[in-house]
Amino acid sequence: MANKPILHYFDGRGRMESIRWLLAAAGVEFEEQIFETKEQLDKLRATVLPFQQVPLVEIDGMKLVQCRAILHYIAEKHNLLGKDMKERAMIIMYSEGAMDLMELLMMYPFLKGEEQKQKFTEMDNKAKNRYFPAYEKVLKGHGQNFLVGNRMSLADVQLIEAILTVEENIPDALSGFPSLQAFKTRMSNVPTIKKFLAPGSKRKPPPDAKSIESIIKIFRG
Repeated sequence: MANKPILHYFDGRGRMESIRWLLAAAGVEFEEQIFETKEQLDKLRATVLPFQQVPLVEIDGMKLVQCRAILHYIAEKHNLLGKDMKERAMIIMYSEGAMDLMELLMMYPFLKGEEQKQKFTEMDNKAKNRYFPAYEKVLKGHGQNFLVGNRMSLADVQLIEAILTVEENIPDALSGFPSLQAFKTRMSNVPTIKKFLAPGSKRKPPPDAKSIESIIKIFRG
C-alpha cells in the first residue's frame, strides 16, 4: 500500500485547506506534520522549501510546493481534471475563479477595524456580484450537476469550499442563486465530502483570535 501524503503546515486553514478538501473529496487519507514555531518553519525553509514557502506536501516520492501545482497533481491523479484538454482548461479556469475568491476570504480574519470592514464589503460585493453570478450562469446554462463534463472535478471541490467559507461570514450569500443552492446540497452529500464535513474530520475550523495570534507569531517571529 502506498504511503499516505504528508501535509506540512501550521494548524489552520490557509492555503493548505483547499489541498485537504481535494484529498478528502478524492477519498485519500493523509497525515499532517504541524509546525508550531518560527524555528520549525525556518528549519523547513533551510532544508526542503525551494521558494521558502509552504504548503509542502510529500506525495509519491516528491516534495511538492506551490498550491496550484499540488492541486493539479492530485486532481489529475484522481481523475478530477477532465477527460481531455478542453475540459481541463475549463476546470482550471473555474478553479482559478474560486481561488481568487478564496484569497479574499483567507485575508479577512487577519485584518482589524476599518481595514476589516472594507475587506468585508469587498468580499460581499465580489461574491454576490462577480463570482456567484458566474457560477450560477454556468450551472443553470447546462443544467448538469457539476461545472464541467457532468462529473465532479477540482473546480467543483474548490467551489463548494468557497461557498461554505463565504457563508461562514455572509449567511445569506446564496440568496438569489438557486442553482448554486442545489449545487451546495449535492456536493455536501457526496459521500467523501459528507465525511469531511462531519465532526472529527481533518477539516480545520475558522480561525479565531487565539489561532490568528499563533499563526502571526510563526511567520513574523
